[in-house]
Amino acid sequence: MWFDEVWNKGRADAIDELFAKDCIAYGLGDGEVKGPEAFKAFQAQFCGAFPDLKIKVEEIVSEGDLTASRISGTGTHTGDQLGVAPTGIAVTFTGMTFTRWKDGQIVEGWNNVDVVGILKQIGAA
Repeated sequence: MWFDEVWNKGRADAIDELFAKDCIAYGLGDGEVKGPEAFKAFQAQFCGAFPDLKIKVEEIVSEGDLTASRISGTGTHTGDQLGVAPTGIAVTFTGMTFTRWKDGQIVEGWNNVDVVGILKQIGAA
């Protein structure tokens, strides 16, 4: 639900529904993203750079309140929100996330996405 609503559909309002007010997501942007407003800014930046972004959940494992997801993604670099002039290059990437849930919301998240690979594909690294 998170990947489809927030990333594939680009619904920033879904962040308010699914990301707890005191949630911290690690491994995004400059390190930590705290709270829904900060996550919305991160999502807007990434989706602005890759407006056709699509995330596919390859595998999910859950135990208790923790979910591990292995993902892959595609997108075309048509925006300058990453500080790089648009290249029109289609990128592919992979990643993994661990998400802790409480009452239907994410309360803590750990992210490992191949950002260096994305930057290499668009000529920025």
